[in-house]
Amino acid sequence: MKEEERVLTLDDYEYGVVVNALNELRNDLIKEERPTDAVDELLLKTIDAPTKKQKRRDFDEPR
Repeated sequence: MKEEERVLTLDDYEYGVVVNALNELRNDLIKEERPTDAVDELLLKTIDAPTKKQKRRDFDEPR
């Protein structure tokens, strides 16, 4: 069975919130001496996620 893939589109602020939240969760797990493997993988995926440049036309560009 094929795994479903999900794509999130985040602006810079939202991206920062997600990275900070995952990092805080990781720090809390470390303090509680619990495994952080899943959060580590998700944090790395988030940090390494490619950016997609939006195509925008200039107002001066002819149609």
